Amino acid sequence: MEKRILGKTNLKVSVIGFGGIPIQKLDKERATDLLKELSNQGINFIDTARGYTISEELIGYGLERVGRDKFILATKSMVRDYEGMKKEIEMSLSNLRTDCIDLYQLHNVRTEVDYNKVLGEDGALKALSEAKAEGKIKHIGITSHDIDTLDKAIETGYFETIQFPYNPVERQAEELFNKANKLGIGIIVMKPLAGGAMINAELSLRFILENSNISVAIPGMDSIEQIEKNAKVGNEYRKLSDGEREIILAEAKELGTEFCRRCGYCAPCPQGIDIPAQFLMEGYYSRYNLKDWAKERYAGFTKKASECIECGKCETKCPYDLPIRKMLKKVVKTLG
Repeated sequence: MEKRILGKTNLKVSVIGFGGIPIQKLDKERATDLLKELSNQGINFIDTARGYTISEELIGYGLERVGRDKFILATKSMVRDYEGMKKEIEMSLSNLRTDCIDLYQLHNVRTEVDYNKVLGEDGALKALSEAKAEGKIKHIGITSHDIDTLDKAIETGYFETIQFPYNPVERQAEELFNKANKLGIGIIVMKPLAGGAMINAELSLRFILENSNISVAIPGMDSIEQIEKNAKVGNEYRKLSDGEREIILAEAKELGTEFCRRCGYCAPCPQGIDIPAQFLMEGYYSRYNLKDWAKERYAGFTKKASECIECGKCETKCPYDLPIRKMLKKVVKTLG
């Protein structure tokens, strides 16, 4: 597996890492099987979060059986205050069954209010700094879906890594990555497959890794097959041919920017609608030419897009500022 240095942390990470969101759907034994396969394939970087329900617990269970020393472990929390973050760190240590976490990140710092809060006198960064001094964590990072936030953050000297979405359709951070790399900051790429929207996963990952500023891409994986396919990109890395580049850029152009990345931040819907699932089925129908299958699956949903009352709560939580209500109307028009 090709490895790169994660900025000033000096951690040597596999270029393909493990995104810990989907593992929460599995049981303990299946989660352990995944961690075994990660190790077998040379993937040594795991990223999870306090907010991913039982992801930390499942990973911790697996680490005890596969070996904590085989992985560089990252997690994160959306708590913004000092006392709250102190509790979150202890909870992560307990869940992950370890006495030290390699990288702890401020999670999804999106607004100026959040940013000022975490850096304030009683903010979460103070708790992380203390935990680092105590040896409970080794390095501090920050994640966001807002470029301006990270642009400010990398100038402070407080953070050793940043995490931001990047893939063939979302390339707005290229200048930020170049600047961060020059400052010695490690770059972790979330949403490398645009939340599963990219059909050509291999080409998308290879496109990302052509950017030498990037340390590691972390696709979410919940099966052995996914691990094998994604790990192959790092184990047999090669640059895109001109023809392959045309294919992946054409797909990105067709996808556009108004699409769901299935991050789940819009949940819960007051009407009980699984919003990302609505968009997924519409995408299968419209983009992937799976019309009959998509309509059949959609028909089986207990709650459908047509039941949206347009309260708009989902839109206030979407990190991509998507016009979710308008997009749900498109689902109704397409699928009923």
